[in-house]
Amino acid sequence: MDNRESGMGFFIGLLTGAVIGAALGFLYAPRTGKETRELVKERAGEVREKVSEMAEKSREAAVEARKRVEEKLGHKESAS
Repeated sequence: MDNRESGMGFFIGLLTGAVIGAALGFLYAPRTGKETRELVKERAGEVREKVSEMAEKSREAAVEARKRVEEKLGHKESAS
């Protein structure tokens, strides 16, 4: 298993744990149904923003990694 796969597995596990923890927290919270639904809506928006930010950072990191690989390959080809 390479670093990407283990990193993705960790991220999926972290996200799954967060969702389960939030769900249990909502179930045992002393709030009315309406308050709970509003809170869920807020938190879902926050999670959506964080996931979007993480996806953008991952995309940027992939682009940078690709550039580095292309530069290294270009240097090896010109050295041959």
